Amino acid sequence: MAQPGPRPVEPASGSLDRLTAQSQLDFELDFFAKLLSHVPGNADALRAHSNNLTLKGRLRDGMEIDQKLIALKPRDPLAHYNLACSYALLKQSELAIKTLRRAVELGYRDFRYIREDRDLDSVREDPRFRQLINEFDGR
Repeated sequence: MAQPGPRPVEPASGSLDRLTAQSQLDFELDFFAKLLSHVPGNADALRAHSNNLTLKGRLRDGMEIDQKLIALKPRDPLAHYNLACSYALLKQSELAIKTLRRAVELGYRDFRYIREDRDLDSVREDPRFRQLINEFDGR
């Protein structure tokens, strides 16, 4: 009796089709959401997920993730910087400047990037922004 040849593997309910049609950003959004459902305190995953949400235009969702990251790592200057950017993108100038100040107080020192970061455009002309840069960049 002849052995049947190998059968072709069929994708499970169109998942392969869905995967090939999905953008890299959407793939990462799904990936990090699932990862965070299993390990909600993973700081690296939170940071990546927040960035992806912001890139997708889901600014409030990104801000909420940034706030979770601050709760997890309250002395992390990059976490505060990213939250300041989220506030600025949401046109919450007061919170953006206050949080940016906290990031710098905690040690964030990339002033060249602060000056160029498009996320901060809504606060760049604020006198408190210029004061903050002048106060800390000369140190």
